[in-house]
Amino acid sequence: MFISFEGIDFSGKSTQVELLKEYLLSQNKEVKVIREPGGTQISEEIRNILLSNNNIDMSIETEIFLFSASRAQLVREKIRTYLGKGIYVISDRFFDSTTAYQGYGRKIPIESVNHINRLAVGDTIPDITFFIDIPASLAEKRKAEKFKTLDRIENSESDFFERVRNGYLELSKMENRFKVIDGTKKINEIHRDILKEILILEERNN
Repeated sequence: MFISFEGIDFSGKSTQVELLKEYLLSQNKEVKVIREPGGTQISEEIRNILLSNNNIDMSIETEIFLFSASRAQLVREKIRTYLGKGIYVISDRFFDSTTAYQGYGRKIPIESVNHINRLAVGDTIPDITFFIDIPASLAEKRKAEKFKTLDRIENSESDFFERVRNGYLELSKMENRFKVIDGTKKINEIHRDILKEILILEERNN
């Protein structure tokens, strides 16, 4: 099974990725967790370029192609291999991030974004995508509480994250694989909501 997690920055999705990984391992499943951008040597080098605050002058066109280049390498080097072996793959972000961030957030035409996404991933599409939804105002609050250096994307303005969130909500209306999860709940409650959807999908596949 190929599972992806999406959400605006500070939504708590990475926490849920780890909780789901631990659950699947407890069920004797073989699991690989990958993150975007990154996951391969080439992709990690691209990640460093994308997130560095030294690159604040990066154009939006450069940004979308770099994200997609990182993803294309990850799909062909890791994801397809894992899935071919029957391994559960959990991805912390996938191509829906590009649609939400570069399409709705940066305002690159969605038709162009979709074309780039298709080229990058081909027919490698998640079986289920969890969108951990929180208001942009809550993301701003959590960002202010972080005692770490923010990366180039995290440093974006609140109106950018509002557009990204709205983009995800639009995607959830168009994609049946999208499951909108209330990210304002307690961590364990969110985890339970995710497990319910996983169990439903597993039963359907069996």
